[in-house]
Amino acid sequence: MTSQTTFYRAFEDRYRGSRDTIKARLRAYAPFTDPLRGLAARPAALDLGCGRGEWLELLGEQGFDAHGVDLDDGMLAACIERGLAARREDALAALRAQPDDSLALVSAFHLVEHLPFDLVRDLVTEALRALQPGGILIMETPNPENLTVGATSFYLDPSHLHPIPPGLLGFTADHAGYARARIVRLQEDPALHGDAPVGLITVLEGVSPDFAVVAQKAAPPVLAATFDAAFDAPRGLTLGQLAQRFEERAAGQNAEIHHILARIEQRAAQDTGQLFAEQQRQRMQADDRQAHLAQQIEELHRIAQDQQARIAQAEAHAAEMGQRVVDLLSSTSWRITEPLRRVTAIVYRLRAAQREGRLGSAAKSRARRLVRRAGGAVLRRPGLKRAARAVLRKVPALEARLYRLMLDNSGATRLVLDDEPGELSPRAARVYRQLKQEQARMHNADRH
Repeated sequence: MTSQTTFYRAFEDRYRGSRDTIKARLRAYAPFTDPLRGLAARPAALDLGCGRGEWLELLGEQGFDAHGVDLDDGMLAACIERGLAARREDALAALRAQPDDSLALVSAFHLVEHLPFDLVRDLVTEALRALQPGGILIMETPNPENLTVGATSFYLDPSHLHPIPPGLLGFTADHAGYARARIVRLQEDPALHGDAPVGLITVLEGVSPDFAVVAQKAAPPVLAATFDAAFDAPRGLTLGQLAQRFEERAAGQNAEIHHILARIEQRAAQDTGQLFAEQQRQRMQADDRQAHLAQQIEELHRIAQDQQARIAQAEAHAAEMGQRVVDLLSSTSWRITEPLRRVTAIVYRLRAAQREGRLGSAAKSRARRLVRRAGGAVLRRPGLKRAARAVLRKVPALEARLYRLMLDNSGATRLVLDDEPGELSPRAARVYRQLKQEQARMHNADRH
């Protein structure tokens, strides 16, 4: 075993997967291989590039007479360890050595991507010759529709030449003359056949990572019909299917987003409308309050004007009354009627004193005041003063009494002011008192 073959087997062990995993994947071809067991007791099968022998082992378990060929000694050693019929031989040479119509099954798992395309076409043609009527050709290879496979993982194997698109390999079988060929996509995540969400990473990595072209040589209708179910069943996922599901999901999300945005806009419009209505209501209330306030201000202004008018009217009335008082006090009738007013005032006081029980003292007091006033009046007039002295000298007792009475008046004759006549306003009363004071001053001046 050389270092190169040892490297390739180690590489396969790491990246291809365990034997059990590979055998589980290969059972996907049972719908195509099970009808082949009706062609013979032990249908003959040739596996080109048999590798570690998982497919040979599975065919032997199903009753096939299976043989394999490979050029890698490390791979062949794994087959020999398990007692599988495998030999070192070129795949195309081994196929060409098969008699016509001698094989029920020809298989090539992950072989064609290692070959120039012309050799792939020769392999397809030679397999058609070696297959018996109704025989099956299976060619499995990495699927470049899976973008991660086509761009990255395909080139992990340094012996790979170039990826082969499913359409090209399928057309190769059709062109070679097979009765029918089916592209079978394999090894995708089973969850993607359900309702699993499809994101962008799913579009990039979720397409079936492998595919196979399963082609059948023409056969009698009765025999061919036993394979119809296998050829008609849909298998695997294409890039277009996942891309469409992604777009539908994105469209659904966009529709949901638009629906949410529409609801938000509707709610915003409602809130805006309510806010506008509330602002309008508040503005109307403010306008009403402002109008009411303006009305109150106008009413207060009117009341103030009315009060000012009343005050002006009262002042004018007071001035008129004051002038009337001045005119009255300055009139001849006021001076002529002064004794009458004094007598009337005396009568009122006497009546009040009588009601209160103080008439005697009041009369005496009033009499003394009258005597003093009369004496004062006589003293202010020189002619009367001389006449009064002449008369009183004849009645000494009366003279002495009057003299004592005048002396009781603090040694001086004073002017007694009458009470204010009637009910006067404060301003008129003040004017009246000022006039009486002026009158008293004038009398005092005349006396001296």
